[in-house]
Amino acid sequence: MNSPYVRRLRLARELVELRKESGLTHEQLAQKIGQSRAQISRLENGHVVDLNDVMRILEACGVVDDRWTAVMTIAREAAERGWWESNKAMGARQALSANLEAGAVSIREFQMIFIPGLLQTPEFARARVDAERTLGPVDYSADRAAAGRLGRQPMLRRPAGPTYHVVIDELAIRRATAPPEVLRAQLLHMAATVNGSPKMTAQVLPVTAPSEAYGTPRSAFSIYTFADPGDPTVVTVDTVTDDLLLTEVEDVRRYADLFGRLRQAAMPTEESIELLIEIARDLAVRS
Repeated sequence: MNSPYVRRLRLARELVELRKESGLTHEQLAQKIGQSRAQISRLENGHVVDLNDVMRILEACGVVDDRWTAVMTIAREAAERGWWESNKAMGARQALSANLEAGAVSIREFQMIFIPGLLQTPEFARARVDAERTLGPVDYSADRAAAGRLGRQPMLRRPAGPTYHVVIDELAIRRATAPPEVLRAQLLHMAATVNGSPKMTAQVLPVTAPSEAYGTPRSAFSIYTFADPGDPTVVTVDTVTDDLLLTEVEDVRRYADLFGRLRQAAMPTEESIELLIEIARDLAVRS
């Protein structure tokens, strides 16, 4: 399926273009379709999807034939509900990730603190939720968060699933972010998952590795690209409380350039896998 979130952004862009091409203001279009100006703004901001309103807008703007079909297809896909909608307890941030992953053809990710969610084991996911509870209330349970992780991961194995390239800071695999036995199993799982995969790579960025012009990321981020060239590339930037979403071309370019630098400075996947196994063995000795 497509990402409903991304299709909603695309629909919003299409509606703005149609209104402007027709020479209509928000107020004029609202009057033509019998709606409020606020509803037109919500549609054009991607905050809501109302198929009936979209059809009325197409009629008011004189849209017919192929373009009518194209816009209505986007609208229907924007209104779809994915499997993550039925798992509210997995948390809003993870649900958004699942939404974006659903339609992506390529995912590039940099993680500087934690193991990437798409490579986490259920035990590690539960351990992280338990740890986050010590910082304050969370709106999801450990079991449901783990189930959400497991629900997201199969899309990487689909024949038409996305390519996945992740760069992980060395600190993220050395820091004690879970009990030793959980972290050890997690590192081995990650090594086994990417080993020999034609669509997945995981590279460790050594602490001592210099990057081009000393470019250093300020936080973790992910870059999602989609099959339809009209759909925006989306960057999500990890913050303490939520994810910052960026779709402006220049913003996306800067993060894509940064990811390229990080990937070039990181260890090759084969060497990264060896390091993951080495750290896991050290944990077994210490525990």
